[in-house]
Amino acid sequence: MHDVIIIGGGPAGYSAALYSARAGLDTLVLEKMTAGGQMASALSMENYPGFEEPIGGPDLALKMEKQARKFGAVVTFDTVTDLDLDSEIKVVKTENRTYYSKAVILCMGASPRTLGLPKEDILTGAGVSYCAVCDGALFRGRTVAVVGGGDTAAEDVLYLSRFCPRVYLVHRRDKLRASKILQKDLFNNKKIEFIWDSVIDELIGQSGLEGIRVKNLITGEKRVLDVEGLFVAIGTTPNTSLVSGKVSLDADGYIITDEKMLTNIPGVFAAGDVRSKYLRQVITAASDGAVAAYSAEHYINSHSAE
Repeated sequence: MHDVIIIGGGPAGYSAALYSARAGLDTLVLEKMTAGGQMASALSMENYPGFEEPIGGPDLALKMEKQARKFGAVVTFDTVTDLDLDSEIKVVKTENRTYYSKAVILCMGASPRTLGLPKEDILTGAGVSYCAVCDGALFRGRTVAVVGGGDTAAEDVLYLSRFCPRVYLVHRRDKLRASKILQKDLFNNKKIEFIWDSVIDELIGQSGLEGIRVKNLITGEKRVLDVEGLFVAIGTTPNTSLVSGKVSLDADGYIITDEKMLTNIPGVFAAGDVRSKYLRQVITAASDGAVAAYSAEHYINSHSAE
């Protein structure tokens, strides 16, 4: 019997594990792949506090894991297949065994929607990014492109235009879905060039992105844009299939919590990108994890006193 089981070994999961283990709770982290979650795909991070020089996402992930282990958290690499969360004792089933705990913290993260193009996996972190706020400053002084048409794409373009001489916005329609105020800012920015009615059908480059080929959906015309960075802003998909029908989700499939990271089920908390929230960054995930662990500790102590 564990005090806390944390599902997911990203920044939210390891922050929760650190706080939980330091509180003297028997803490188990279950991660299906490697440490870090999406963070592990970032080759260089400049916006995580405490590092004057950029740190690689995998390096930061390993530091987080090592720190959590130092205080007694146990990390097991296994895939969770099912959960029973309704009883006071939570049941977590994996491919290899069944675990029991007094509280569960869900930290499964979210996955960016991809373009589904050849070489996209290879070039991710080498010119292709899914987070302008995370990686945009690495492309200072370079020409980049953003694909998408909603608020996120518009905000990414405006953000990148601060330090990039030219930013292409590639959108499959002839009008944006972004809010009117954002559109006004876009159309007034001379650094931005709109590529309407178009999709990206090829990523050019081997070890790094050298350009993109776009195809006009109306004329069929193809054009190569010489860009060194491509930011994909077509949404994210929360990794909540494991808890669908078990905890309350919002309209987009993210887990609904209160400010204490508590879900609608007592003893079940959620933290990080899997949660319905305003900003999804490594630092906000870590913050969520700390709050979730603190709340789980209070939940366990209050039930132990009964």
